[in-house]
Amino acid sequence: MATTAYTVSGMTCDHCVASVTEEVGAVEGVTGVDVTLESGRMVVTSDAEIAFESIAAAVDEAGYSVVPA
Repeated sequence: MATTAYTVSGMTCDHCVASVTEEVGAVEGVTGVDVTLESGRMVVTSDAEIAFESIAAAVDEAGYSVVPA
């Protein structure tokens, strides 16, 4: 199991958090997503290491930007 932290920017409400959680949770191999609105911190757990590009594409689909923490 792998755990990776990211910082998501642009979120302003709980709906934003839900959108990011849903999109990232749909990435193949992701087993858990924990997003904190106040800090923008997102922790992704997965079966194996997932390419940053896959996570970034999912966050972009939700309408936000992300960088590794």
